Amino acid sequence: MVRLPLTPAELERGQRLGALLRQARGERSILDTALDAGISPETLRKIESGRVATPAFPTIAAIAAVLGLSLDAVWAEISAPARLAS
Repeated sequence: MVRLPLTPAELERGQRLGALLRQARGERSILDTALDAGISPETLRKIESGRVATPAFPTIAAIAAVLGLSLDAVWAEISAPARLAS
């Protein structure tokens, strides 16, 4: 199966998701967060850096649960239109 390239909007949404998760994680380590979510630290690192712009829904749900984020809040943040630079 051929995977289509991601659109610029999908890449931007992945960057916003990564930034949101990094911010929510705060001082908590990637290792602890990933293990509590049942994923590998490398997967979390890739999501936070935007290298995995479209992670699977169960993965995001697990990370959000560990970080105390509602999925509604995550979706609202990552689907918001790009903010204009001031």
